[in-house]
Amino acid sequence: MRLSLEILNGMDQTDFTEALGWIFEYSPWVAERVWMKRPFASISELHQTMVNEVNKAAFDEKLALLRAHPDLAARVKMAEASVKEQTGAGLDQLTKDEREEFLSLNKAYTTKFHFPFILAVRNHTKETILAKMKERLDHSQEAEFKEALEQVYQIAYFRLQDFIAS
Repeated sequence: MRLSLEILNGMDQTDFTEALGWIFEYSPWVAERVWMKRPFASISELHQTMVNEVNKAAFDEKLALLRAHPDLAARVKMAEASVKEQTGAGLDQLTKDEREEFLSLNKAYTTKFHFPFILAVRNHTKETILAKMKERLDHSQEAEFKEALEQVYQIAYFRLQDFIAS
C-alpha cells in the first residue's frame, strides 16, 4: 500500500515510525527521529532529513545500521524490501558456482570491514554486483564505511519512491 506525504505528515509518531521504520533496514530509529521535523513537502526533503539524521548519529548506531543489512545472495531471512531488491537484480537465480562466489566475496568483505557488503542493487545485474564487490574489497576501512552509508541512502531513496504516492 502506498501512502501520500499528506497522510504521513498527519500521523502521530508511533504510526509514522511504523509506516517508515523499514526504510532504513531494521532501523526504525531513523523514522522516529525525523517525525518531529514534519511536514515534508517532498520525498526528496523527507529523504534528506532522514540522511541528515543518520549522519548525526553516533558511530555505533551507523555501524548497527550497516550490520542490519543482509549479505547479498544469502539464503537468510530478509526484510521484504531486501528480498524484492535482490530478486530484481537476479540474485535469486544464481548458479551453484555464482552463489559460492558471492558467499566467498561476502565473507572476505565482512572479515575485512566488519559489516556486510551493501549496494543499491536496482539497475544492477549479478555481474555488475560481483564486479563492485571485487572493486570495493580494495577500499580502506574509512572509504568503505562512507561508501556503504551512501549505498544505504540510495536504497532508502528507492524505497521511499516506491512507497510514497507522489
